[in-house]
Amino acid sequence: MQPFSIVIRHVAAIALSVAATHAWAADYPKPAEADFVATNFRFASGETLPEVRIHYRTFGSVARDANGHATNVVLIGHGTGGSGASLVDSPTGNTLFASELLGKGQPLDAEKYFVVVPDGLGHGKSSKPSDGLHGRFPRYGYRDMVEAQYRLLTEGLKVDHLRLAMGTSMGGMHTWMWGELHPEFMDALMPLASLPVQIAGRNRMWRKIAIDAIRNDPGFREGDYATQPAGLQVATEMLFLMSSNPVVRQKAMPTRAQTDAFLDKSVAATMASTDANDLAYALDASYDYDPAADLGRIRAPLVAINSADDLINPPELGLLEAGIARVPRGRAIVIPLSDETIGHGTHTKAKLWKEHLANLLLETER
Repeated sequence: MQPFSIVIRHVAAIALSVAATHAWAADYPKPAEADFVATNFRFASGETLPEVRIHYRTFGSVARDANGHATNVVLIGHGTGGSGASLVDSPTGNTLFASELLGKGQPLDAEKYFVVVPDGLGHGKSSKPSDGLHGRFPRYGYRDMVEAQYRLLTEGLKVDHLRLAMGTSMGGMHTWMWGELHPEFMDALMPLASLPVQIAGRNRMWRKIAIDAIRNDPGFREGDYATQPAGLQVATEMLFLMSSNPVVRQKAMPTRAQTDAFLDKSVAATMASTDANDLAYALDASYDYDPAADLGRIRAPLVAINSADDLINPPELGLLEAGIARVPRGRAIVIPLSDETIGHGTHTKAKLWKEHLANLLLETER
């Protein structure tokens, strides 16, 4: 029920350990996993790395037309601080997301589509600060993350076209950028839990609080700490605070004691599998996200889905509606607050919005 994949990473880790000893029981195929290495990678900052590794998962197989062009490839991006595992990896299937989308007869049936779920640059098993460079890792932004995905698809998987690009939270913001940076590359776009404007206001404030808590901690030592700095706890508490809606929180934690215990347990579990450099870099990566000026460049039909109880992208700002009006073939849907919605994390609860995905795919069939 958390917005950022990092908050549920400990759940994914448990699931993966169980998967090692149990047969895959999901109603969609077990993913194939691999790494793509992008050589001589130049970041928007001007920094370079001789190699950047992008880990990815795939489902199904590529279909091509008579001219060899890919026709059924779907790219799915995950949220800040997490990985593709948060969306798909589980011995019994991710019942909120993957099982609702990838199973037989579902909108992204893996027997029909070739679904690619990368770990974003700086995340999961892809190249990231904690691999060894720590605070000397190049500052990466969302443009770098999209470029790494583009190279994975075109160089690594030999994919020249996407049937659909979609993503949750950070992956949703990447989806807006995909439409602007590569407007002819896809048939359809579906950004979830995101806004087509730069990170500002309260959204920027809580992120800056989390970054400052890490990087201003005396134990941070410019990223070369021997143990995780204490400020990491403040950062993970901020993530937890923004992750759901007040109704869900009140039901789960109706007393002071229950609130403290629930928060402490959740934060401790997240911190056990989180690196401070990785998190600070991931939160900072949105520094170059500002799609508003180029929304008119988007050519593919786009359906943006948010939820009314999203504390990170609150509908009362009116920013989604203002932005979508500038997308030539765009429309926006805001899911109303209900007993089923879970705040920002509604982006992962696919049963609440998958009919819109199915309609988008139907509308854009060739």
